[in-house]
Amino acid sequence: MPNRLADAVSPYLLSHADNPVDWRPWGEEAFAEARRRDVPVLVSVGYATCHWCHVMARETFQDPALASRLNDGFVAIKVDREEHPEVDAALITAAGAFTDQLGWPLNVFTTPEGRTFHAGTYSPPEPRAGHPSFRQVLDAVADAWTARRDQVEQGAGQLSAAIREASARGSVASPLPDAAALDRVAADLAGFEDPEHGGFGSAPKFPVAPVVLLLDTLATSGALAPERAAATGALVRRTLDAMAGSDLRDPVEGGFFRYSTRRDWSEPHYERMLYDNALLLDAYARAGDEEVAGGIVAFLTGTLRRASGGFASAQDSESTVGGRRVEGVYYVLDAAGRAAEEPPAVDGKVLTGWNGLAIGALARAGRAF
Repeated sequence: MPNRLADAVSPYLLSHADNPVDWRPWGEEAFAEARRRDVPVLVSVGYATCHWCHVMARETFQDPALASRLNDGFVAIKVDREEHPEVDAALITAAGAFTDQLGWPLNVFTTPEGRTFHAGTYSPPEPRAGHPSFRQVLDAVADAWTARRDQVEQGAGQLSAAIREASARGSVASPLPDAAALDRVAADLAGFEDPEHGGFGSAPKFPVAPVVLLLDTLATSGALAPERAAATGALVRRTLDAMAGSDLRDPVEGGFFRYSTRRDWSEPHYERMLYDNALLLDAYARAGDEEVAGGIVAFLTGTLRRASGGFASAQDSESTVGGRRVEGVYYVLDAAGRAAEEPPAVDGKVLTGWNGLAIGALARAGRAF
């Protein structure tokens, strides 16, 4: 029997419409119900092409017994982060007080007034490698709510106040950086380079296109001293070459996957996002790499372009093979192998901001080549 998400527009919410969990869409009505019942709220945030969101949906939110536990003791809200980016951003900020392992699915527990008092990401259906099961998380949250209510509400209120204060400080305009500050930025970012495999940091490793574009701007704008500019430009080139030669890039259909789970760029998570590829198109066009840029253009205009106009937001990481949903199987096939398989689903949402990134990048690539 469909739940309250059956009339949603979001593909992500619709994918949960047949869950036994009594999901509600984001809105005041859900929090009013929590106040009426005097129960905490679970706000679960994800997006349609998120691998671990799919996994948790299958393992946990389709479980009738766990759904009954959730429905009895909580009000459950599902949020598409691409439909409500402001909600996602606020909850990510609050969740950072509880864990440094931020990502999606993001599961945040709040008071009926919407103040966060616990947060986490993916939880397995059974305890695994030191991680509690989602049922254990629910039990711990429910126990805290009933046995230590005053402490929970006090902590949630303090966190909410701290976030408001930080937000107010961040809204104050700061002066533009001077040459010394820009030099420090370039030097500090260079310090995060992985000298063996390229890119920045360790695992998981993301393409971080905004960082690459910033470094390229610093290297080419005259903002840095000649020696620093040359070193920064070389760092940009090494980073782009490392990604282009790695498993993060789709050699068949073009475009780049979301991130790699290993430091050497291997074992990607295979969803392909519009905004990542738009920004990377800008980076490779600036670098004059027509081959890689052309592959991204082919992905954008071939896979993500909608017949009605605009570009879809993403392509899924999973496909159905032998009746089972499996991540990445389609993407490891060559062109002939892919032709025999149903391609992963595309999230057809046309998001204005992301489309702006893609349209601008395509125009600049057309000018470059």
